[in-house]
Amino acid sequence: MCGWKQLYKRNFSISPTVSIFVYNHIMLHTTGKPKLAFVGILTLAVITRLLGIRSRPIWYDEAFTILFSEKGPAAMLFGTLAPTGAGTADVHPIGYYTMVWLWMKVFGESLVSVRTLSILAGLGTVCLVYLIGRELFDDKLARIAMLFAALAPFQIHYSQEIRMYSWMAMWLLLATYAYIRGSKTRAWYWWPVFSVSAALAQYMQNLAAFYLVILAFSPILQKDWRAVKFIFAAGIGAIILYLPWLVELPGQLAKVAQSYWVSQPSFSRLFTLVLVFVTNLPLPDNWLMPALFIALTIVAVSGYQTFRAARLRTQTAANGLWILYLSFAPPLLLFLFSQWKPVYIERVLLPSGAVFLIWLAWALTQKDMPRLVQRFCMGLLLAGCIMGIYQHVIYNDFPYGPFQALDASLRASMRPGDVIVHSNKLSLLPAIYFDRTLAQVYIADIPGSPEDTLAPATQEVLGVSAKTDIRSAVGSATQVFYIIYQRSIDEYRAGGYATYPDLAYLSSHYDLAGKETWNGLLVYHFTRKP
Repeated sequence: MCGWKQLYKRNFSISPTVSIFVYNHIMLHTTGKPKLAFVGILTLAVITRLLGIRSRPIWYDEAFTILFSEKGPAAMLFGTLAPTGAGTADVHPIGYYTMVWLWMKVFGESLVSVRTLSILAGLGTVCLVYLIGRELFDDKLARIAMLFAALAPFQIHYSQEIRMYSWMAMWLLLATYAYIRGSKTRAWYWWPVFSVSAALAQYMQNLAAFYLVILAFSPILQKDWRAVKFIFAAGIGAIILYLPWLVELPGQLAKVAQSYWVSQPSFSRLFTLVLVFVTNLPLPDNWLMPALFIALTIVAVSGYQTFRAARLRTQTAANGLWILYLSFAPPLLLFLFSQWKPVYIERVLLPSGAVFLIWLAWALTQKDMPRLVQRFCMGLLLAGCIMGIYQHVIYNDFPYGPFQALDASLRASMRPGDVIVHSNKLSLLPAIYFDRTLAQVYIADIPGSPEDTLAPATQEVLGVSAKTDIRSAVGSATQVFYIIYQRSIDEYRAGGYATYPDLAYLSSHYDLAGKETWNGLLVYHFTRKP
């Protein structure tokens, strides 16, 4: 365990400095008005990524990240790699969690502090969008693509979230930039950059492989046979760097096969992907059709412009087609793989979403495009961004909740002998984050079900334990505070049940003393029947 701990400290303590390095690299190679424009757009990106950083609620995954990371690498390795009889305890590498552990040791565990780590990666992605756009096209187009990235709700959301996806995206875009520079300049040193970036992306998230596979096929499609040799060697280097975790991957894949919450995606998920890239989801029901119109119109016009440019067979058109390939080939590969083993989640496609913005910038700035159509599309894109950013800042329904205020209310109401029971782990961990001393339990997921993702070893590291059923959870308690998402009740009713099973049990043994609604959360207060 000590060797692993030192490995991760050495490899990931330098990660937050990469965004600063990318920024300085750009500043050294940009002068005059372009530099001012770059700084202005980057400032806008900072502002959009700070919106709601303190007020936005957290959810289960974010709370898990903080509570798990604070335990340190040795405990995290046990909570991840401990055998369960059906693979390992968890399905993610601990690279990102190790970064968070190191970060929190210096900057603390507040939401603002930990979200700032993700923001650094998000800003690094914005800068890399600029670098890739400048390398493939020109400085003006690169700034437009950078502006799109600064305002893209999909990018903003995961630049704030306390998860690994913003860092995975940044490393993959750095690998993309290293590939472009290595192929273009023939300088050997870009290929080690590719190897390190690719390996670090894999240490963030195993599903980074889907983007890397598509990227690795690029020199074959481009018929750059010299680059084929270099990217093969760089790929071997990345595998060697990733080898300490690669040997554990079969166990994690077995865990995915046994219990993973993702269902097999339908074709509609590919259809709505452009909506995710342009406005992000979820959106209010009455916004969906306008947002879909915006996304499909922009993509249709960009697709038409791409088709027209492709007929010219210029290098610029070839670059545009390659960017289009990186935008949609990884999602398609992930979708096809998920027909066999469902792992399709949109947030893994964050790097493709960033490259997609470069494609839009190229397609919508073609010289032969009518100015009126161009302005119309730009206006639609801006409207879509505003819709998505607004929804990102105000959304507080499932799986979020005002857990800090809820904890304070529960503590004021609790008496000796009372119990707080969560219907599942989704509401438990965020509540624990805001009050570590308030005694709370949760009902275990059905063993072997897709939702049964929190293994006993991971529970041990987190210091929580699941109760097998509502009877064992309440015991002989005089009063019970039962917490459940309204969505869970709705899903049971949609399945033909009169009510949620736990509530049926509680109603038969307790009197309902009160019920409170906390956004999407419901808190039932029961007192034992005389």
